[in-house]
Amino acid sequence: MRSNTRARAVSAPVCLLHDVSVSKKEAAVTIEQQTPRITLVVDGGSRGNPGFGYGSFHLSDSFGHDEIMRLEFGDGVTNNQAEYRTLLAALERAQEHARQHNWPISQVTLHIITDSQLMAEQLRGRWQVRDLQLRMLYDRARKALRAFGHVTISHRPRREIVAVLGH
Repeated sequence: MRSNTRARAVSAPVCLLHDVSVSKKEAAVTIEQQTPRITLVVDGGSRGNPGFGYGSFHLSDSFGHDEIMRLEFGDGVTNNQAEYRTLLAALERAQEHARQHNWPISQVTLHIITDSQLMAEQLRGRWQVRDLQLRMLYDRARKALRAFGHVTISHRPRREIVAVLGH
């Protein structure tokens, strides 16, 4: 599905210790006991509607991990399909990220931020999904979301998404 994927990962300190007497081992135990949180900022679109589909997402976690992925979906993609395809790629990456850190996905708190009011309202169950192709993407997204312990979905203005993703 993805014909071109680029990623930028930024390393950050896992925790700041205010008490010098805390050993690294004790700090690691404290960190492991915290509930992992992953935030996804997602945006998809198309040049033409339908047209060339693209998307990007920002994944960050409560321990300082930070990465941005850019995606391309090819021709014949609507704006709404690109939004859902981007979300699906972000959810897949979030699950992979959790597995890499040995976090049980069912214990991860996930926060999704999007500028797509349609996608946010559909995923919250407030709006119906009438388009058959969109319904298939919606069903896959709902299934992926059920794996996480707690999920919140926020609709934010486009300018806030652009500030995070840089486009």
